[in-house]
Amino acid sequence: MIALRLLAKLGYQADCAMNGVEVLDAFKTKSYDLILMDVQMPEMDGLEATRQIRVIEKDTGSSNKIKIVAMTANAMQEDREKCLLIGMDDFISKPVRMEDLSLVLKKFA
Repeated sequence: MIALRLLAKLGYQADCAMNGVEVLDAFKTKSYDLILMDVQMPEMDGLEATRQIRVIEKDTGSSNKIKIVAMTANAMQEDREKCLLIGMDDFISKPVRMEDLSLVLKKFA
């Protein structure tokens, strides 16, 4: 919810999913420029949702790989590496700060 407010302040429009299943459903029905993926979600965590998105992209032959940025309170180097290995493109630590969010958005704009 904090990220949604920060995104709005930065002039972006965003959808919110409460779990990885909702993320996949949204990904299958709507086009997105970027996904801010909470790593720890109920039903399906962000790592599994990312893995499934990457499989869908591969299976459909999509040449436009969506950018996925991990959002997690687990900020250890091994947590970051795990996110990148599963297919995420970047990493933001929680609590999310406006400066960090702005930098990652500019990076992928």
